[in-house]
Amino acid sequence: MDGKLYTLDDVRGTKGTLVVFICNHCPYVRAVIRRLVEEANALKAIGIGTIAIMPNDTQSYPQDSFENMKKFAQEHAFTFPYVIDETQEVARAYDAQCTPDFFGFNADDELQYRGRLDASRMSIMPGARRELFEAMTQVAQTGRGPLEQTASMGCSIKWRH
Repeated sequence: MDGKLYTLDDVRGTKGTLVVFICNHCPYVRAVIRRLVEEANALKAIGIGTIAIMPNDTQSYPQDSFENMKKFAQEHAFTFPYVIDETQEVARAYDAQCTPDFFGFNADDELQYRGRLDASRMSIMPGARRELFEAMTQVAQTGRGPLEQTASMGCSIKWRH
């Protein structure tokens, strides 16, 4: 959003890194974005860096344009980089499936979490376990993620044809 190119080194935390694929228009993302920003802030405090990547085809989905990404990031007070994957190569390399899709890595860049934010989907579930936060806290403390993980659910990535 700031016109800079980012590498993993720019966002890596001392204890790990969270890579999140999101977009502006997905109702699943819109339902969790406030909590995602809160969790990213809490994770930063324990040494986990976060980056959000927008992988969608902006020709077919102009609501996900770079200009709209800037507005979305400002509207939701992002404290982490929100970047566009114009070629969709990054999303393909990660085998990202949906928005939101979460990839939690330890300090050695080993994938330890590929789960969901929490049990909420389109509406907040009072008392829902903070699955992402708990998993990444465990990663920060031990270098390993939980054995049981529930996959994230959301809108499919809008691939170019």
